[in-house]
Amino acid sequence: MQIEQDPYIVLGVSPNASEDDIKRAYRQLAFRHHPDMNQMNQIASQIMQRINEAYAIVSDPVKRKEYDQEHGNLYKVPKLIKGSNVKVTPDSTSPYRKRTGTIDQQPIKDAFRFWYMVKFQTKGFTTVVRLPEEELETFQE
Repeated sequence: MQIEQDPYIVLGVSPNASEDDIKRAYRQLAFRHHPDMNQMNQIASQIMQRINEAYAIVSDPVKRKEYDQEHGNLYKVPKLIKGSNVKVTPDSTSPYRKRTGTIDQQPIKDAFRFWYMVKFQTKGFTTVVRLPEEELETFQE
């Protein structure tokens, strides 16, 4: 019986690693353990198979989210901090979708996600709205 290994441990990245970090870790491990680089060594082949399986889970956003929800990795660490510029995603149900604002406070965590207080400036008025993390993306001016 084979024990399922955590794909984050196999790749040597944290559950909140970016796509670039995951890709970089995969390429380094693939180069080091590829069977062609190891004279068709059976152990290297098995290691490479585990690396490929882990990368298949972690590199696909849908599979990664399913895995994280199933194993409790989702929303452990907030991805935004106070003072970050953010944009509300276009597919958000919020009336503030596609608008940019600034994180006003440190996030509040409930059982399922992080919530952020986002400050929007419009025509001299300031509005502060609470939005979930999955409806926000970083914005560079």
